[in-house]
Amino acid sequence: MATTAVDHSLIDTNILVFAYLTHHPLYGAARTRLQTLAGAGAELWLSRQILREYLAAMTRPRQYTGAIPLASLIADVQAFEQSYHVAEDNAAVTARLLNLIEAVPCIGKQIHDANIVATMQEYGIQNLLTDNTADFARFGHLITVLALVP
Repeated sequence: MATTAVDHSLIDTNILVFAYLTHHPLYGAARTRLQTLAGAGAELWLSRQILREYLAAMTRPRQYTGAIPLASLIADVQAFEQSYHVAEDNAAVTARLLNLIEAVPCIGKQIHDANIVATMQEYGIQNLLTDNTADFARFGHLITVLALVP
């Protein structure tokens, strides 16, 4: 899908994680995709949920994360707040979430994905950049899922 100057794209947590872990195999792909979207004039968005998920993912030592100092992660989130548009998780988002899960049944962890879609709907964001395309396939009639690696 071509991106135009009026496009709005939400960045999923996995993209942020990949884009900030220099040794991750998808680091280059994530950085390139973000630069390409920004270069095409897309407004790049995060949500408060995604910021929390970033912190949760990056504070769990794993193969590519190791032990990252909390001060560094706090600085990352503060930089994200300055670099991207941030969608607030508010009562309107919750109302959309409740309507959405009635229309597209979700259970367990799928509720988190539904909340991302509800946030997108509330803020008029059409596109979701993610590496978890299968998780969002159920919402394909509501949003455009942009795969990290097309």
